[in-house]
Amino acid sequence: MQQNERFYKLKGVIQHYAWGGHRFIPELVGVSASSTEPSAEYWMGAHPSAPSQIMVDQHWVALNQLIMANPSDTINQAVMERFGELPYLFKVLDVKDMLSIQVHPTKASAEAGFDAENLAGIPINAPYRNYKDRNHKPEVMVALSEFWLLHGFKSKEALEDILRNTPELKILLPLFKQEGIKGLYQFVMEMEQADVNNMLTPLVKRAIRQKNEGLIDQTDPGWWAAKLYETTGITEVIDRGIFSIYFFNIVKANQGEAVFQKAGVPHAYLEGQNIELMANSDNVLRGGLTPKHVDVPELMKHTLFEEVVPDIMKGVPGSGGELVFPCPVPDFGLSKIDLTTGAAYQASSYSLEILIVTEGSVLLNQSMVLKKGDSAAILANSAYTLTATGAATIFKAFVPTL
Repeated sequence: MQQNERFYKLKGVIQHYAWGGHRFIPELVGVSASSTEPSAEYWMGAHPSAPSQIMVDQHWVALNQLIMANPSDTINQAVMERFGELPYLFKVLDVKDMLSIQVHPTKASAEAGFDAENLAGIPINAPYRNYKDRNHKPEVMVALSEFWLLHGFKSKEALEDILRNTPELKILLPLFKQEGIKGLYQFVMEMEQADVNNMLTPLVKRAIRQKNEGLIDQTDPGWWAAKLYETTGITEVIDRGIFSIYFFNIVKANQGEAVFQKAGVPHAYLEGQNIELMANSDNVLRGGLTPKHVDVPELMKHTLFEEVVPDIMKGVPGSGGELVFPCPVPDFGLSKIDLTTGAAYQASSYSLEILIVTEGSVLLNQSMVLKKGDSAAILANSAYTLTATGAATIFKAFVPTL
């Protein structure tokens, strides 16, 4: 049945992961903050584990149910045939503590890995399972504050420099010169835990002392190594993910700047708030900074062992105050719309679009008020207008035309 309305208020789901903050997301979306549970992510989408709710005839309805009831009208028939679902998941993140180091597989690798684990009889919810679905998981983020992350391996020159000038890691320099990035990374990831402890315990102690004395800042890997242990104290088992803090690029994205994470590029979010958009997948191969399962052989199989020069995107200007952040995947697109008082943004949706207002307020088609923290779902093939009632910023998730 054809939907009578083409746009709906949308209510996302807050995820309470341990690494999240306590205030940013609750204050953004207008709910009471929990004194005990961190609010790490705000999900907007149709992921079956936490689907958003949309207001239909004064009742909240799960977005995935609405899509499945009428996919051609909600997300577009071509999108349904290509992906079988809404192919993206839209999020707000508040990163207080470091996230795990991650690598995401390609689509072909995810399909093969998922099918192999199914054949092996590994339960889908097993903590040692690597592949939760048959999809890839490219991601793009736009900083809402000063945002810090790890992104890909440093250049060979920078890696050689960090090894030479970090006393505890200098012993690895000959190995790196002979075996390169892959040999270096494989060596530390396969190292016996006792050797990891012996190498990294003095490094962490020195980093904590330097951080407390104000001798290092966030551009220094020691600052993050210290942050990991300065409140809990140095544990008996040192997380080998600290090696990656020294081997990867430490990237600072200023408010409004974006970074895309393609398959194979190792990365980790360190601190700050952002908008994130990803393919609708939960496939993560972890490399440390986590108590969760780390499958080193599988991680090695899918990691890109190459120098990465971080591409910090400023956005490509569109029309009507829109900045588009180019993403080289068919699953999703992301843009930011900045409007001055009284300005209007006009568009027509190809697939289902999700909007979230992060500053100010707007009128959607002169009939729905969206204030800071509000979200809306716009069905496929719908013309709409956003009119700012004051200076406003809106982020938009969409599927590019197939």
